[in-house]
Amino acid sequence: MARVFLIGAGFIADIHAESYHRFVPNAELVGVYSRSEDHARAFAARHKIPRWSTNLEETLTREDYDVADICLPNHLHASATIRAASSGKHVILEKPLCLSLDEADKMIAACSAHRRKLMYAEELCFAPKYERVRQLAREGALGSIYYLRHCEKHSGPHSDWFYDLNQSGGGALMDMGCHGFAWFRWMLSPEQKPVTVFAQMQSGILHAHRTRCEEHSVCVVEFDGGAVGIIENSWAKLGGMEDRVEVCGTGGVMYADLFMGNSALTYSEKGYGYAMEKAGTTRGWTFTTVEEAFNQGYPQELQHFIDCVQHDTPSVTTGEDGRAVLEMLCAAYYSAARGAKVSLPFRQKAAKPIDLWLGSST
Repeated sequence: MARVFLIGAGFIADIHAESYHRFVPNAELVGVYSRSEDHARAFAARHKIPRWSTNLEETLTREDYDVADICLPNHLHASATIRAASSGKHVILEKPLCLSLDEADKMIAACSAHRRKLMYAEELCFAPKYERVRQLAREGALGSIYYLRHCEKHSGPHSDWFYDLNQSGGGALMDMGCHGFAWFRWMLSPEQKPVTVFAQMQSGILHAHRTRCEEHSVCVVEFDGGAVGIIENSWAKLGGMEDRVEVCGTGGVMYADLFMGNSALTYSEKGYGYAMEKAGTTRGWTFTTVEEAFNQGYPQELQHFIDCVQHDTPSVTTGEDGRAVLEMLCAAYYSAARGAKVSLPFRQKAAKPIDLWLGSST
């Protein structure tokens, strides 16, 4: 049985806790960390976790667990990963990997030096519907892929820290564009490397009163061999979460919708408790989600990571994959500032990706 400590107790940690309890029988949640005692205590009680802590250093260095599942704000990813690895823990790390390529290199080096696994949690590579799209593409059902598109949009994040660019490192693109970049790499062959990135960003749409981060972004990625990928992300889209993909090839096309395609179409004049992530109301017509965590791939992802730890096998999404995604994110912010394509590999240095768009004074 792999012993897991949840490092963080926010929205995504809730999903991880549910997934472990319901779908990952060979993992035991032994503790949870939150900087708030009330939050830590309530989270532990809700998920029947025996221990809780408000001391991050003590949590990362204690010896009674095997896997640190890090669900912290982005600016803490690097330090927490390095500390956990140096204390002998394997690391499951929520996206994005960290804030800078220098941090990414240090994280990868630390996990390698201590022979610990750094498992980059990109759930779209495990979502059943999207994995079916990939399987058919690999079978040749779509012919040669020349175009991919990923859209993820909603009306804004759950937690305040996302709007603080010093903690998040960026807005809608940093939050969700990492999914699209990772999914493109997952869909295409390793030989089809990204060669250019172009991005356009908008801010001040719905959340100007609380953030300078971009609220809407469109990115175009060109790959070796001619394939093109388009990513659209938004914190300004009302009506609930949207996550869709499109794949076009010389022999066919596929469309998949992660949320609405797995929902029950509902009409209610009174409204009801919960429809789907980021839904502003449940009155009138709504898409009522069914098995939300499972459809997004979280249980499959976590089961895979626990199996990797127990059987000492490679993870399909690693720290190196997270670094490659971060490199594309950085190139996108730089492109938005310049209004031009940016070639990869990308070597401009910044403390956080959004600095490449707004300037380092942020």
